[in-house]
Amino acid sequence: MAELVPYYTPGIVLVLQTILLFSIARADLPGTWELIVQDAGIASMHTAVTRFNTVILLDRTNIGPSRKALDRHRCRRDPKDAALKHDCYAHSVLFDLGTNQIRPLMIQTDTWCSSGQFLSDGSLLQTGGDKDGFKKIRKFEPCDPNEMCDWVELQDTELITGRWYATNQILPDGSVIIVGGRGTNTVEYYPPRQNGAVPFQFLADVEDKQMDNLYPYVHLLPDDDGGGNLFVFANSRAVKYDHRINTVVKEYPPLEGGPRNYPSGGSSAMLAIQGDFTTAEILICGGAQSGAFTARAIDAPAHGTCGRIVATAADPVWVTEEMPFGRIMGDMVNLPTGEILIINGAQAGSQGFEMGSDPCLYPLLYRPDQPIGLRFMTLNPGTVPRMYHSTANLLPDGRILLAGSNPHYFYKFNAEFPTELRIEAFSPEYLSPDRANLRPEIREIPQIVRYGEVFDVFVTVPLPVVEIIQINWGSAPFATHSFSQGQRLVKLTVAPSVPDGVGRYRIQCTAPPNGAVSPPGYYMAFAVNQGVPSIARWIRIVS
Repeated sequence: MAELVPYYTPGIVLVLQTILLFSIARADLPGTWELIVQDAGIASMHTAVTRFNTVILLDRTNIGPSRKALDRHRCRRDPKDAALKHDCYAHSVLFDLGTNQIRPLMIQTDTWCSSGQFLSDGSLLQTGGDKDGFKKIRKFEPCDPNEMCDWVELQDTELITGRWYATNQILPDGSVIIVGGRGTNTVEYYPPRQNGAVPFQFLADVEDKQMDNLYPYVHLLPDDDGGGNLFVFANSRAVKYDHRINTVVKEYPPLEGGPRNYPSGGSSAMLAIQGDFTTAEILICGGAQSGAFTARAIDAPAHGTCGRIVATAADPVWVTEEMPFGRIMGDMVNLPTGEILIINGAQAGSQGFEMGSDPCLYPLLYRPDQPIGLRFMTLNPGTVPRMYHSTANLLPDGRILLAGSNPHYFYKFNAEFPTELRIEAFSPEYLSPDRANLRPEIREIPQIVRYGEVFDVFVTVPLPVVEIIQINWGSAPFATHSFSQGQRLVKLTVAPSVPDGVGRYRIQCTAPPNGAVSPPGYYMAFAVNQGVPSIARWIRIVS
């Protein structure tokens, strides 16, 4: 019997060729993806990595049942909660990176669109939210994965002004400034100060009909005196703000390309601080078309422009460049190498419930030292849309944790872009097997250092060392709504590595000079050899 040979029309052949070419192109792009948790129980709106190598995932309370039950006899009772008055479900969980296990945590008041920051002692300060959480202050003191720790709502203090969509930033003295919020054009501090909430007129000046001044981008700038002025960006404008005297000391030129803050959904990061620690460059990328939020223009193409500015220059100007894709709701992550990963988001619409479309699955690597036109590298795409209310966080092993995405008011799994409970990890090219022989391992490092202290780090590397091994440390930020509050990477001053005679290399390092360069607290310290980072060791800097 003659063998049957399938017949394909020219159209089908073209489709098959296109699929094959896409598959080949996808396989050739740098980076790899892995699913690490199938069901976290909650969709994480806010995410933070602790020094115990656990991850705090936090949603909001008034969302109805989650997929994770609280421990027995632990229920939240709120007669004003329209969704669930007797709530026995977790809306926050703790993820153990060592075992991939999830443990439910309990929050009492609504954390919807709230803000956070790690304090110098390593505890997570969490502020504001909606409804009964509007003026609340919460703390999470991390613990060993084998111990029990949970959220604590402070009873003896609360926010002076309710905060919803605010931004937190730790300051050189270890206190935290809390900036803005919906209808709240003021700043206040934790611990609270006698002058209470201080008016910040800049936030009122940049507010438009759809706000566009929410979740302002706040970056602590390195100063010669260590006091730490703040770069504050909202809508399309920025100022240098001296929080010590409540004064705007510099107005920057406007950034062209429309609004960039919530609900227009751009993102921002500060480039690595290095050298003499006197220069700070800010990068802001993406955003929605002006008015897309109020018009509910879910198909309006996102902007693909980025602005970069030397915030510490005498006469700073924005330098603009184009990403390969328009993007809103992207997350920017400082990698241990000094490069920036741009990941998550959509290519059309704006922030808000069911306001985005066309998910942007391709991450981008931003290489700040390359010439304009060569800075962006397109990476291997994911398959899970991560849009509104998704997060991205650097892990101590160099991977990036991806969590969340819930573009709906409640959990909704039967939708084009469903509520997302899966947790993934993206591994940049520096973790590829062909670079394993370059990957250093930190063998010895102090647990605590003081500002300006000279100390030694000992590492091993499979292949002989031919370049200077960097020691770079990164903060653990509070990631939410396309901005990682408190994120920074500092490249320490190091001497060339020296063999110590027992197979290790000794690297002499100098700690940052003051808290404006590195605010007090815990950092992930990476040894970086030829662009390949080690697994980080946690280190604390104190006065």
